[in-house]
Amino acid sequence: MFKFSGSRPQNLGVKDGKLTPCPGSPNCVCSCYPEDTVHAIEPLSYRSHQAAAIAALKQIIRDTDRAEIIIESPDYIYAEFSSKLMGYVDDIEFYANPAENSIQVRSASRLGKSDLGANRKRIETIRAKLQEIEV
Repeated sequence: MFKFSGSRPQNLGVKDGKLTPCPGSPNCVCSCYPEDTVHAIEPLSYRSHQAAAIAALKQIIRDTDRAEIIIESPDYIYAEFSSKLMGYVDDIEFYANPAENSIQVRSASRLGKSDLGANRKRIETIRAKLQEIEV
């Protein structure tokens, strides 16, 4: 197995209530900037309390192969997901907005230009799992 992890980005986190915008490359999705039609994705939604939604999200990440939570707080999760064959690392962030019962998301590849839709697919898979739990 190869390991193409790259360096952990220094520009992650929440600034002015939003996650970092996507770079120009197509290997990123983010729900904070709907005007960026190339990278836009819907935020995750929940019907319960923020704490229950964040707890469910953490469990989904922990149950995912090659995923590791790096930073967690009551309203924020930063995790790294690695690909099986080549060891590429994607940085995924979740930021809960209790006023809207939503969780903003950002998923970006560290290396390369195209991810063949992997980041978008990952967020949609997480969305489906979160909805199954019905938080």
